Amino acid sequence: MTVTVSGRQQDTMLAARTGAAGGKIADDGAKLRKYSVVSLGNKGSKSVAENGKGKRHSAAGQVQPRTRRTALLYELETNWYLRACELSYEHTVACRTGMPYRNLGKSGLRVSCLGLGTWVTFGGQISDEVAEQLMTIAYENGVNLFDTAEVYAAGKAEIILGNIIRKKNWRRSSLVITTKLYWGGKAETERGLSRKHIIEGLKASLQRMQLEYVDVVFANRPDNNTPMEEIVRAMSYVINQGMAMYWGTSRWSAMEIMEAYSVARQFNMIPPVCEQAEYHLFQREKVEVQLPELYHKIGVGAMTWSPLACGIISGKYENGVPESTRASLKCYQWLKDKILSEEGRKQRTKLRDLMPIAERLGCTLPQLAVAWCLRNEGVSSVLLGSSNPEQLIENLGAIQVLPKMTSHIVNEVDNILGNKPYSKKDYRS
Repeated sequence: MTVTVSGRQQDTMLAARTGAAGGKIADDGAKLRKYSVVSLGNKGSKSVAENGKGKRHSAAGQVQPRTRRTALLYELETNWYLRACELSYEHTVACRTGMPYRNLGKSGLRVSCLGLGTWVTFGGQISDEVAEQLMTIAYENGVNLFDTAEVYAAGKAEIILGNIIRKKNWRRSSLVITTKLYWGGKAETERGLSRKHIIEGLKASLQRMQLEYVDVVFANRPDNNTPMEEIVRAMSYVINQGMAMYWGTSRWSAMEIMEAYSVARQFNMIPPVCEQAEYHLFQREKVEVQLPELYHKIGVGAMTWSPLACGIISGKYENGVPESTRASLKCYQWLKDKILSEEGRKQRTKLRDLMPIAERLGCTLPQLAVAWCLRNEGVSSVLLGSSNPEQLIENLGAIQVLPKMTSHIVNEVDNILGNKPYSKKDYRS
């Protein structure tokens, strides 16, 4: 039996769902529904007629077209309703900005594949006005992930971040805010990963940022003075208390992350979902060999930082260390020494060899470097650190380069770098 619905009945049903304001959508929807129902009805009638030859068609044969018809109608109705409410895909931030989003590890949290970090810049290298410009540019281009730490500028970075969020009046639900705990002050009890400091440190961070919760709280270093069970219990506690949604690790070894996971499972607590790790053209081992194994075994993802190797890949240090750059700061003498070393000279030579590839792809070397990090599907998000709007806009342009990162291009880059790490799987093969 074929179910038929008149065009007037269809329009009435749609109007009831969308209201008078959705006039145009209702008209379009009525046409789509009319053709969909008619075509499905015809297919259903034809199918029944054909199966009726010889009286061989079964009850399952009748149910299948009806089920497909119902499912399609439900999908169409849902899509029309979302369009009426301006919640369909064409209205989303992802569609408007072109920013890809990925799951953070195997959690359900969706993060922009590019995030904005505040290390060195917020509260230090740049003014509050420039910080606001950077966050605005990032947010308007689809970035939802903003990372900070209690130690950045001795807490000032968190204050600036919170002030900007409050001033911009962005919906808290549209943001993914992460912070890191370890160094909270000069007192012995204000550092490390004791239960006391994790709880008190996170409360202090939330107060500085004027937030009720962070989305991810990271343990900024492993702490050999604190038992792993105490760390995991404290992290589970702050999550259960609503101060954080997830917790992760930063600069932890694969063995330490695995221990945290095992303790969490043993005592029915919450395991970490992510590891923050340094990852760029000249630093590959951990992210490409160790973390993929952890991802497949226990679901821990990778959030990477320093895609331009503290600015080395940007080319700004080609002819020395200019003033006002990160390497010129007194507390970054180690970076200056690295740039001026023999290793730094070799790295600059390789970067010059990569320039023809960037030119062929129609991008800059920093864009190529960021896209190279993103081509790794095990990376949930790459944190950018920018000191001016122009630099941030350039780095965000890596999204356009990502589709061009074919296996051939990646192999070319690997041949120039000569530092591709090999996993146990590679050795076995």
